[in-house]
Amino acid sequence: MRKTETSAPHTAHGRALECMRSQSMRLTLQRRLVVEMTFATRDHFTAESLLAQCRRRNGKVSRATVYRTLAFLVKAGLLRQVGLGQQSPQYDPNFADAPRHGHFVCVDCQKVVEFHDPCLDVRESIVTKEHGFSPKRVSLQIEASCDAFREKGVCPRRAG
Repeated sequence: MRKTETSAPHTAHGRALECMRSQSMRLTLQRRLVVEMTFATRDHFTAESLLAQCRRRNGKVSRATVYRTLAFLVKAGLLRQVGLGQQSPQYDPNFADAPRHGHFVCVDCQKVVEFHDPCLDVRESIVTKEHGFSPKRVSLQIEASCDAFREKGVCPRRAG
């Protein structure tokens, strides 16, 4: 875990550890592991899937540590909790490095695809100014059927 302690401050992982230090949080081995595993992936995840992944590395990681650490990271603006058609909320580890992106969610297989379109940024800027708003948070989620389902009537990624 030595690498975790010296993470570059310009990475989301490094910023998270610095933020925790600035709040005088104890950087226990378990908490550092949760932060490391949170930002080690570009994929969205649930708290329970992160807990399972952390416990494979260290069986002493508690559910409370995972949930409290995730809540801290969300509050610090380093992680975003998103509802992507799943029953359990998911977390978006890409938010810290790319806060302005949207999600396509397949309503058939639940596949999530991130996208960024600069034209949407321009349009959002125009519309918010037009109506006298200053956006604090922008979220775009498009739910649709994937091409495989539309063309074949079945989605190869769908379980069951």
